[in-house]
Amino acid sequence: MTENRGGKGAGAVLGTATAATGLLAGVWFAYVCSVMPALARSDDKVYVEVMRNVNDVIQNPVFFTPFFGAVILAAVAAWQHRAGRARVWTLAALVLAVAVFLVTSAANVPLNDALATAHDPTAARAAFEGPWVTWNIVRAVLTTAGFACLLKALAVRNRT
Repeated sequence: MTENRGGKGAGAVLGTATAATGLLAGVWFAYVCSVMPALARSDDKVYVEVMRNVNDVIQNPVFFTPFFGAVILAAVAAWQHRAGRARVWTLAALVLAVAVFLVTSAANVPLNDALATAHDPTAARAAFEGPWVTWNIVRAVLTTAGFACLLKALAVRNRT
């Protein structure tokens, strides 16, 4: 029997939460496997300049929509599926989305802000690169796990 809590609307929210979370997982993954390794080959001045540019241009509606939307939609999906088979998976995805939001807010953004105001590229990079890369890997893993949870929620929700 198909879970029907909230009907098609709940399925649409769950599907949109899954898409937003998948997009974020892709962004973090792209940094892990290409952007940061490529920048690691650059000298300190280029590294700092490019990261400052990235940190400026990523603040736009195209990024912010899935970034904030993943948390909001996961919360709505968890509420809509609170009494169904997808309950555990949507709740796990919500916890993971909140964790990603907190890691980004407490670790990556402050590192970005410090980089933006630093004067010495060598010192700035030394303080930024290792911690930022580490926290980005953490959020890539958490977001990918959240994406997997939402895929599982979709599967169990639609199981007949």
